[in-house]
Amino acid sequence: MSAPDGATVADCERVQADWFAFRARELGGAVWEDDGTRWTDGPDGMNLMFPRRISRGAVDRALERAYDQAYQRGHGIVGAWLSLDVDATVLAAAGFTRGWSPWWMTAALPDVPQPADSRIRLETDSLDYEEQDPGYRAQLAVTRLEPVRAWYAAARTDDGHFAGRAWSFFDRVQLDPVQLDPAGDATPPPAGVFDMDVWPPYRRQGFGRALLAAVCAAAGAAGARHAVLNATPEGKALYRTCGFTQIGEGITWWHHLGRR
Repeated sequence: MSAPDGATVADCERVQADWFAFRARELGGAVWEDDGTRWTDGPDGMNLMFPRRISRGAVDRALERAYDQAYQRGHGIVGAWLSLDVDATVLAAAGFTRGWSPWWMTAALPDVPQPADSRIRLETDSLDYEEQDPGYRAQLAVTRLEPVRAWYAAARTDDGHFAGRAWSFFDRVQLDPVQLDPAGDATPPPAGVFDMDVWPPYRRQGFGRALLAAVCAAAGAAGARHAVLNATPEGKALYRTCGFTQIGEGITWWHHLGRR
């Protein structure tokens, strides 16, 4: 299914998978192929990314790796991101349970409102997480890579309280060939919007709209023409008011690791 701007669910899935792989590679994780399936292990944990067919052997080997390498104490979660038409019988048999459904949404970037808001700032480093989540700061290293492919925006109240964040990612160099439009011209892939969150005390104050505008504008300035994201029911209403249209949905499956 595609939106009027031409983005498809396949585009959404590709950008999601590339974002996970990009962060895994650049932040000391791993990306690998096994029996036709693609796996990433990075800040987002270990994830199976949009297979067309699921191999039980590959799933078993990934779970073994999760226990032995990524989660030596036997705790954690292994995820699987799927299209709705993919048979998940193998995952169920391996102990995965069905999870939430990403709602894939897209917008043409000129259609995303970009109001000026002094409370939002693009950053390449942050001390905002030192107390609550000190490891998160390391993830901002990807914003300092050249050429720039990822942008991080932080929201703060007028009196300086950290109120929320958002990311965007745009990479002209994809693992898959760049799609061509009917005229034969190279069409840039969509940008992705990720990890957008406004802390509960600061919601309904315009931070979400301003964060979304900031990261979309950064990707647009780098050459992206469209943006895609996956929405939860809570976030969908905001994205719709900012010009995003839902074009489909997917499904996630999760394996909660216990002690062996």
